[in-house]
Amino acid sequence: MNGRELTCRELVELVTDYLEGRLAAAERTRFEAHLAICQDCAAYVEQMRETVHAAGGLTGPGLSAEVRGDVLRAFRNWRGER
Repeated sequence: MNGRELTCRELVELVTDYLEGRLAAAERTRFEAHLAICQDCAAYVEQMRETVHAAGGLTGPGLSAEVRGDVLRAFRNWRGER
């Protein structure tokens, strides 16, 4: 990607890849630079991190590997309305 600043909307679209460590170095740098100047996005990322952590500890009936994969792909590929 180019060197322009990341927007809040772009950050929201990339948060899953960021939390899973799947951003390229340049994109991660842009992401973290935005977090350093935007308190709202920093709070959002922390909330997402806590949600992922909490959801990982839930018990109950599990999803099949196929359904889990489908759900993860849907979230990774979601870009919302433009």
